[in-house]
Amino acid sequence: MLKLYNTLTRKKEVFESIETGKVKMYNCGPTVYDYSHIGNLRTFIFADTLRRHLETIGYEVRQIMNITDVGHLTADDLSQADTGEDKMLKASRREKKTPQDVANFYTEKFFEDLEKLNFKKAHFFPRATTHIPQIIKMVETLIEKGLAYEKNGNVFYDVTKFKDYGKLSKKKLADLKENARLEKHPDKKHGYDFALWLKAPKEHLLKWKSPWSLGYPGWHIECSAMSIEYLGETMDIHTGGEDHIFPHHENEIAQSEGCTEKEFSKFWLHTRFLLVDSQKMSKSKNNFYILKDILDKGFSAMDFRFMMLSSHYRSSLNFTWDGLQQASANFKKISRFISRLQEFQIKSEEASKIDPKKYLEYFDEAINDDLNTPKALSILFEMISEANKEMDAGQLSPKNLALLKNTWNKMNSDLGIEIEKKKSSQIPNEIIDLAEERVQARKEKDFEKADEIRKKIGKEGYTLDDMPNGTYGIIEK
Repeated sequence: MLKLYNTLTRKKEVFESIETGKVKMYNCGPTVYDYSHIGNLRTFIFADTLRRHLETIGYEVRQIMNITDVGHLTADDLSQADTGEDKMLKASRREKKTPQDVANFYTEKFFEDLEKLNFKKAHFFPRATTHIPQIIKMVETLIEKGLAYEKNGNVFYDVTKFKDYGKLSKKKLADLKENARLEKHPDKKHGYDFALWLKAPKEHLLKWKSPWSLGYPGWHIECSAMSIEYLGETMDIHTGGEDHIFPHHENEIAQSEGCTEKEFSKFWLHTRFLLVDSQKMSKSKNNFYILKDILDKGFSAMDFRFMMLSSHYRSSLNFTWDGLQQASANFKKISRFISRLQEFQIKSEEASKIDPKKYLEYFDEAINDDLNTPKALSILFEMISEANKEMDAGQLSPKNLALLKNTWNKMNSDLGIEIEKKKSSQIPNEIIDLAEERVQARKEKDFEKADEIRKKIGKEGYTLDDMPNGTYGIIEK
């Protein structure tokens, strides 16, 4: 039974999909004005892990992840993120390219990161700039319903007209009025109203015709319009980083439910911040990292994915290079174990004590408890430790060897870890003959000959694992 922590209710709830056997999921994707940083990637890894587990337990998942290529303004440290320069235009000037070229370049780089991290691709990656008609139609509906107003070509959502405003973030209008850093805009009725459409200055490169002005959409409206376009008026799950709870996701709810008069999403799931050396990530602090920085340090994308899985998505994670080094070492333990399972030559029919089904049951319980990947990994390592002891002692039966391989495959359907495959898993007969000859030499206590054979086998690219009962395993380097 899958339980997920719902930000909307502030508690774990048993997950049941709206439509039996099917899940509609929307993930807030990147704003493609720069490379996705490792904090963004942590949130996306969580979304990928969630999709994997939903599919593992039998759901058919329809996953949508948007690409923001207009409307995300630079002053997003303010309450409604409505002011400042469009991030795409800022990048356009910085790189001396058109906004479209900037968006295309960083979208492609984002897709490359997803591939390196072994993501399942979302079914659609809709772009804001290709959904302007849907956005305009939604804004028109909100104006007709009296929830939005136009002034001087700008359109704003009047949050005082939506009675449930603040239900996700638990912020009250009174608190916003008194405490929040609010944008000052001469056309707003209230400082906490937010933009649905903005009139573009003459020099603005991204603008479209609308009933109100030649302009561009606000950041929040694009997700509402595109999620409804691809998932319908009510979805099962909406995910994002904790910084999206307010204002972005709060405003999505107001727009969507104000327009459709139906619940927008049943579950809201949010990933906690990724810190770097116990500080917020910032280019000014020289602690702003992207996946390429990790690869350039000699780590793999799987090292990073494993590190993210080693912490619960609702816990703050402090990224350090030492921490990544430890994650890499732990990941290598898994890689060596899987290689050993694939290459090991069983020389004993003795009964095994290990029960892979038991470990899979405990693993599933952990993942079903709000995707508790750290606990699930600890169970995996317990299984690896016991299995290695049995292989060392030559007590692993062929049946349990097969069960261990199957159990790993089932566990990894959730984890999404990609293990580098050996070029060949076939041990040549000459190597096996040498190993048998060495066993005989050891029985005859001719240890000099045994050492010579081991060296000869090593020169051919193989190593031997000696077991206490006199048997052996052959591992390809």
